[in-house]
Amino acid sequence: MSLMVSISGIRGIVGETLTPEVATRYAAAFGRYCTPASGQAPTIVVGRDGRATGGIFTDIIIGALRATGARIVSLGISPTPTVQLAVEHIGAAGGISVTASHNPMQWNGMKFIAATGMFLDGEENERLWALAGETASYVPWDRLGGVSVETEWLQRHIDQVLSLPYLDVPSLRRRRLRVVADCINAAGGLIVPPLLNALGCEVIPLNCEVGGVFRRTPEPIPENLGEAAAAVSAEGADLGVVVDPDVDRLVLITEKGTPFGEEYTVASSVRFILGKLAAAGTPGPFRVVVNLSTTRAVEEISRQFDATVVRTPVGEINVAKKMKECGAVVGGEGSGGVILPDVHLGRDAIVGIGLLLQFLVDSDMPLSRLKETLPQFSIAKGKSQILSGSPDAALQRILDRHGSGGRVTTADGVKIDFEDSWVHLRRSNTEPIVRIIAEARTMQEAEAIVRQYTAELSGPA
Repeated sequence: MSLMVSISGIRGIVGETLTPEVATRYAAAFGRYCTPASGQAPTIVVGRDGRATGGIFTDIIIGALRATGARIVSLGISPTPTVQLAVEHIGAAGGISVTASHNPMQWNGMKFIAATGMFLDGEENERLWALAGETASYVPWDRLGGVSVETEWLQRHIDQVLSLPYLDVPSLRRRRLRVVADCINAAGGLIVPPLLNALGCEVIPLNCEVGGVFRRTPEPIPENLGEAAAAVSAEGADLGVVVDPDVDRLVLITEKGTPFGEEYTVASSVRFILGKLAAAGTPGPFRVVVNLSTTRAVEEISRQFDATVVRTPVGEINVAKKMKECGAVVGGEGSGGVILPDVHLGRDAIVGIGLLLQFLVDSDMPLSRLKETLPQFSIAKGKSQILSGSPDAALQRILDRHGSGGRVTTADGVKIDFEDSWVHLRRSNTEPIVRIIAEARTMQEAEAIVRQYTAELSGPA
């Protein structure tokens, strides 16, 4: 497998596709990218997600940035959203989060953050990639950039959540929720338990030691949550919260030890924010932005508050840019990524925890019952190997066969909306496959849709 280079940054297997040379090349390119035409030394924020290879790669990246003349603000082990927040508040020229997000231990990578605190968009990435393809240039010894270490940003991030007008912190503290916190032995271990403590929760830590070696597969999807689910049941906890290594995705586990569903992290946040705004008499109209693969429950919830839902191609920056453009009040991606502009325009599990705990306390019901009050949908996922022709040609065949059967969107692959279901087919950036995601009222229906389109894609042209 080659180095993954996409709108989400770069990722590779350490020692194979991600080497010190690769990290140096992209870090030096980003240093040049952030340097204005005047040549004035830029300030760049750097943090890492805590995985075992993060220390050595962060040292390499900081060294390469300094060699371009950049001044570095080093946050140490920090969530990606904390790095984004620091970039925005410091007024830095950019930032790098050293992370491979939810990828397994052998991976690492770099997420590139613009001066806005949002990730680089498509055009900005194209410019960075072009610079990475050129011969690097460095400053002489007397212009090397310095490094300052700032460790207060974890607390500042927590304080941003505690000060949200949607939270009634005294009521949360009175409730004394018992919460299992699974932080996958990475950056979440330094911020999730302190946040929960500040909200008056009794914390039952699980994988909160930041040793950098993950005890399980890190992506927070149901098949990887068995230990956390068992802990919730065994401890009689009110819920479990699970984050990925760089703490931009949040999933919950109900008091019954069952997954709440990553799609419902965003759906619940939308319901909570729109309900708070309506109760406060805040004038609308309200806009909500999610990607094309996020649950249709968001639309059904938004209609209750006369809010408009705008959908974008998959990718945090696509959602964040559209939110900024249209003044959305909340948004995110169905993988468990909540975006709340009141804090910053990026997916943020720390924000999500605050919102969803308040929603649970306000509802005065168990988390499993709370989910039952939301529109009920099920999502199934699959992929199809393209054995002949190109993925683009395979998607065109689907469009030709089924495009008249529903409402079609081609902004990101092919999405077809039917009356009570939808299917979204997208080509992979790294493999000759098409990813398939379908949603329907029941899991059986959703899985049947995935099987149907898998067979059509893998069949003869």
